[in-house]
Amino acid sequence: MSEKRIVVGVDGSEPSKSALRWAVRAAEVTGGGIDAVIAWQVPPNYGWSVADPHWHPDQDAEKVITATVDEVYGADRPPDLRIIVRKGNPAKVLLDASQGAELLIVGSRGHGGFVGLLLGSVSSSCAEHAHCPVLVVHQDTTVEGASS
Repeated sequence: MSEKRIVVGVDGSEPSKSALRWAVRAAEVTGGGIDAVIAWQVPPNYGWSVADPHWHPDQDAEKVITATVDEVYGADRPPDLRIIVRKGNPAKVLLDASQGAELLIVGSRGHGGFVGLLLGSVSSSCAEHAHCPVLVVHQDTTVEGASS
């Protein structure tokens, strides 16, 4: 497995799918592998209600990231791809994963119009505090030669 890594934040959104597409190009340039990372956490108010014994947020996160990776890459999944599911705040999980990485790629959900120019809280935190360069992609961002 390659020591150089491109870390990609994945949450199943269209911007995170664009981030995965960009990761392939970045990995080709750096000669690194791709770490597709999803974070999950129990909502802060969850303790106030009766816990559903059938709810497994870690398994839900695993399903989301696997489905997203399959949708983006299909049968052409990069050979040096790792799928990583971590418990914790998404920004913190991605910041921790950025240590030693060549690049951190995250999507920015935006809200359209002027507000769409602003970064979301996770992408903003990553851009400000990551341990490596950060690429923030938007939903309509495409990679030349890549299918969207």
